Amino acid sequence: MSAVDITFYINAAIAIYAGWRVFVTDSMVRASFFLLISFLAVGVIMLLLAAVYLGVALFFMMAVEMMVMALFMVMFMMNPAGLNPMKMVHQEKVAIGVGVVAFAALSAVAVFGQFPSRPVPEGLQPVVSLGHELLGDSMLVFESAGVTLLATMIAVVMLTSHRGRYGAANLGSRPPGLEPGGDPADMPAEAKEEGHQHHHH
Repeated sequence: MSAVDITFYINAAIAIYAGWRVFVTDSMVRASFFLLISFLAVGVIMLLLAAVYLGVALFFMMAVEMMVMALFMVMFMMNPAGLNPMKMVHQEKVAIGVGVVAFAALSAVAVFGQFPSRPVPEGLQPVVSLGHELLGDSMLVFESAGVTLLATMIAVVMLTSHRGRYGAANLGSRPPGLEPGGDPADMPAEAKEEGHQHHHH
């Protein structure tokens, strides 16, 4: 067994295990990072298959996407930091059935499908070719899209910054308790006491 085969089996196992953990962990933030790990392992497999562009794109896209998702969960979720225990799967029987059918169908395509043989021309560098394309005639389009997305993200933060994650920031808002009517979650004792006094006033 060659080093490529060993690397493939290791990353395949990581991808499957991390993908399974996405659905059984009790935190949306942890689920985001497990999904990131799964996608990174798939990216390594893409590189082993000489799909350089797909592998590199998967690294960059998933790393940024999962980090942004985790950050937004920490900032805006009522569940403090998205780390408190919560149910990650709804309609479990339906979800399991759909997952099994989808896995079987995709596996059948991968094992029994007849794929065309289209060898890559000798010396072709797909990532370099893509860079020339993006930085050539399409440069203005991609730069405009990047500036638009940045402006959208700044606007979203500005529109939500007048309130904290648990209510208006200037009114002594308090995070919800882990149990109904319980003490606020994830707050030092001093902050809890101050919050109680402010609440009574």
